[in-house]
Amino acid sequence: MRLFFAIAGNVGVGKSTLTERLSKTLGAKPFFEPQSENPYLADFYADMDRWAFHSQMFFLSRRLKEHVAMQREEGVIIQDRSLYENAEIFARHLHERGAITDRDWHIYQEIYETAVELLRPPDLVVYLRASVPCLAQRILSRGREFEKKIDEGYIGDLNRLYDEWAARFSRSPVVTIQTEELHYLTEPAHMDRVLDVIKQKLGGLPMTIFSSGGSSRS
Repeated sequence: MRLFFAIAGNVGVGKSTLTERLSKTLGAKPFFEPQSENPYLADFYADMDRWAFHSQMFFLSRRLKEHVAMQREEGVIIQDRSLYENAEIFARHLHERGAITDRDWHIYQEIYETAVELLRPPDLVVYLRASVPCLAQRILSRGREFEKKIDEGYIGDLNRLYDEWAARFSRSPVVTIQTEELHYLTEPAHMDRVLDVIKQKLGGLPMTIFSSGGSSRS
């Protein structure tokens, strides 16, 4: 693996869209979040306290497996949501609200912390951020049935945890991009702005990655 980006951010912020667009722009291989494959997801939404730990262990194991697979790849890799977020945002939130017990949280943390010491961290984390009202509107507009019960309080809790995590994360450089006014799928100039921010943050990155054949300017 020559270059590894992780696209981070709350539900509805546009991670998958940016992952797909950046992958085409840079000629990169994308790795998308395996949410639909979770065999515990329906049970989790029906009884969160009963199935929260099982669901989060599935996500952790799947993300660990994916991360190991990415390390064998060559070229540019872009990941839609990292294992760090699964642990530091979503599992942590469930523990905070009591859906994951202290005993289960301790086991989860031991596995997570041991694993990340053995994995190569991203070269850059791109943290996409938006306000709670903006995220709520985006979630509503995409019309996913299982997201209809998501309320602004939940979105706000996740935004808080994301901000705290982005401020303390030290395994990789983190660049925060406000997305309320960004439309990188339909506006090439907006993608150019994202690429410029990434280049500035990485500094010594070989410019051939962003040259003709791998840029929205081409």
